[in-house]
Amino acid sequence: MKRIFLIGYMGAGKTTAGRELAKVLNLDFIDLDHFIQARFQKTVSQLFQEVGENEFRNIERNMLKEVGEFENVVISTGGGTPCFFDNMSYMNNAGTTVYLKATPEALASRLNTCKDKRPLIKDKNEEELYQFVVESLEKRNPYYSQAQIIFETEELVNREDVNTYIQQLIEKL
Repeated sequence: MKRIFLIGYMGAGKTTAGRELAKVLNLDFIDLDHFIQARFQKTVSQLFQEVGENEFRNIERNMLKEVGEFENVVISTGGGTPCFFDNMSYMNNAGTTVYLKATPEALASRLNTCKDKRPLIKDKNEEELYQFVVESLEKRNPYYSQAQIIFETEELVNREDVNTYIQQLIEKL
């Protein structure tokens, strides 16, 4: 029985790497945000707006514990998931946690290309986005650094990189 939780900041590659890792290891893949959206028939942004962050974090925790019972699965969490309640401790006890780590520069660069899909950053210019990433990482790193494996994803930019990274990650698992 295998259960792998991928954590990290938005833009770190959790979904992309998670999908590929699951395929190579012949495991199921679950993106926690997509799981929540399918269950509630609303986007994460809509839920955030309708119920507020506190209630969204309660929903997220409940859904994390639900998918955390599945076996032979790779689970990609939302960027904030490890930072609330006992989520990080729960994931460490339920399976293997992997922090996909990248610098603020790399994350800001990746996020700048898709920021219109992310409500927290959609109205930020490049400098504001970079500052936002730096400040968010400072708050979240104490949680992210509790992962059992810290895996650098600095150069994760294209399909070829993903395959190389997945092989390296499998060696660490």
